[in-house]
Amino acid sequence: MRSTWTTRFSHWLFPSRCLLCGAPGDGRLDLCAGCREDLPVNDTACRHCALPLGVAGVCGRCQNRPPAFDWVIAPYLYRPPLDQLLTGLKFHGRLSHAPLLGQLLAGAVRTRLLPRPQLLLPVPMHARRLRERGFNQALEIARPVARHLEIPLRWDLLRRRRATPPQSGLDEAARRRNLRDAFEWTDPGPMPYRHVTLLDDVMTTGTTVDTLARLLKSHGVATVSVWTCARTPRH
Repeated sequence: MRSTWTTRFSHWLFPSRCLLCGAPGDGRLDLCAGCREDLPVNDTACRHCALPLGVAGVCGRCQNRPPAFDWVIAPYLYRPPLDQLLTGLKFHGRLSHAPLLGQLLAGAVRTRLLPRPQLLLPVPMHARRLRERGFNQALEIARPVARHLEIPLRWDLLRRRRATPPQSGLDEAARRRNLRDAFEWTDPGPMPYRHVTLLDDVMTTGTTVDTLARLLKSHGVATVSVWTCARTPRH
């Protein structure tokens, strides 16, 4: 009860403001009703990888080469104005965007009638890039998601052991070569988790989360789901 009243007092003292246009926020979101209405919803997508499609179903890639992950929740498309929130966080250090993105993602997860995971794992960043940026955007988004959905969060069990070049600009085959042996599971003990969710800010081809899902399943995880704020349409 105390935390509820503290939260209400905090919102009264510091009312929410839209991070996109500066107007008063919609309830406890730092987003106004108009800008929230403008968010590009990913409402018709592949049932497996959440790739935007013209009609609901399973995309050709998932039919021809099913990925290692079991399903993806990607509520939005990587388009304006949502991309402004994501690039502001990732490339301009606007950490105030992370709680809003986490709230939006957690809200979308609540609407899906899908099993909840035992553990939430943000996609890891190599230590050198983490020092350069100062934070892992996937972890910053995962924190409010874990809090809102009451799911345990661990950021120390997956490690990016190779500083791979950026995936942007690479085709799918090059992305897979780029990530070969790039990650490791750091816990030497028996795997205690049957269902784990990987969380990232944006999903483009899905190569990174597919590589991580294969690693997790090789260690005994039965189900790997993926939660991401946005999905990039295939060009």
